[in-house]
Amino acid sequence: MRPFENPVIPQRETLLAVENVSLAFGGVKALTDVSFDIRKGEIRAIIGPNGAGKTSMLNCINGFYHPTHGSITFKGEKRRRMRPSAAARGGIARTFQNVALFKGMSTLDNIMTGRSLKMHKGFFWQMLRYGPALKEEAGHRRVVEDIIDFLEIQHIRRTPVGKLPYGLQKRVELGRALAMEPELLLLDEPMAGMNLEEKEDMSRFILDVNQHFGTTIALIEHDMGVVMDLSDRVVVLEYGRKIADGTPQEVKRDEKVVAAYLGVAH
Repeated sequence: MRPFENPVIPQRETLLAVENVSLAFGGVKALTDVSFDIRKGEIRAIIGPNGAGKTSMLNCINGFYHPTHGSITFKGEKRRRMRPSAAARGGIARTFQNVALFKGMSTLDNIMTGRSLKMHKGFFWQMLRYGPALKEEAGHRRVVEDIIDFLEIQHIRRTPVGKLPYGLQKRVELGRALAMEPELLLLDEPMAGMNLEEKEDMSRFILDVNQHFGTTIALIEHDMGVVMDLSDRVVVLEYGRKIADGTPQEVKRDEKVVAAYLGVAH
């Protein structure tokens, strides 16, 4: 197969397209002319050595960074600049390398914050917790309780997340992202710092989110076993440039990937 040739798999509708994206901070180039797409309903992995530009790419997709050159098309709308809040309203949710939760708040309340963009009643009514606002909150709480059941964290629903072990904190963060009901879920190293059992649990939940909810997922992960097991397609970055793109099997055999990431000895 020629480099970067599309793999022969059932074609799905393109949900997001990255087109010739470059990103620079002064004289430092984080990304250089990167292009790839994410198809609706797939799990798309982005891999590469440390410093390859993976997190910078996610930051461009959800609007935290704005590309120096190139564009990103989401649901048919091409854009150069978008704020993270606009990306969230448009259907993009995000988790982070380091857990970003409100440590003094309970699991339930942390996941409820993911519903904030879907609350339509004014601040005054929400403060009073009366009438229409109370009814709206009850509806959002039912959604959150369903997510808690789905992630099997009923036993910690009232526990402050700062008291939880790291693996459960990552699961709560996933729950908060799911509360936004995203069309595209960006996961930045969801297995980082986990033991084998925690990784197996998180892998199962990611597959269930994709298969049962139909959520499209873009995944950064260093555990190659996880990447090969979960992903439909993989794009590989090195020093901010794309060096490979294909199915897990194709990427695993690519000489450039072996040399840059997997190790030339194998």
